[in-house]
Amino acid sequence: MKFQSGFIVLASLVSVAFASTVADVEADIATITSQTKSLDQAIIAFPNSGGSLINALAIHTDAVNLGSAIDKGTTDVNGVTPKPIAEADGKTILSAVQTLQPIIIDTVTQIVAKKAAFQALPIGGIPALVKQDLVNLNASTSKFEAALIASAPADLVSAATAIKSAVDAALASGIAAYS
Repeated sequence: MKFQSGFIVLASLVSVAFASTVADVEADIATITSQTKSLDQAIIAFPNSGGSLINALAIHTDAVNLGSAIDKGTTDVNGVTPKPIAEADGKTILSAVQTLQPIIIDTVTQIVAKKAAFQALPIGGIPALVKQDLVNLNASTSKFEAALIASAPADLVSAATAIKSAVDAALASGIAAYS
């Protein structure tokens, strides 16, 4: 009997340890926003001619780090209970994502505009790496979007879906540009 009650306590502690809060999700979105801004600025700073491999690889590293932040966000959204989240929390998250949307779109627009600069680097393969980064970010973003929409209060789903559509279209255009 002691073993069984000890197991129940342990199982409860483990489930609490893996639970996420809305505050975690809000912090994740703030991190994603910050990392997206950093990536955007690194891309903008990359010169149209005479860029370096080191700067191109730094952009790649920023993209990988952003993907990790998005994946953490997805894990945290999936760990929040109950679902749907409260209306006020949903509105806060929606507002944060609405702020993030134009930054994502600009980042993709900038990476497309720099394609010739990446192609001009003396070592080939950077455009293929950029495409892979875009594919990976698209996959991570799709999972994050799906988790957010699944957690949203019903009256916010249409607004969240509109953001998803705009972000997905931008990422698809970026992938197409590097294909």
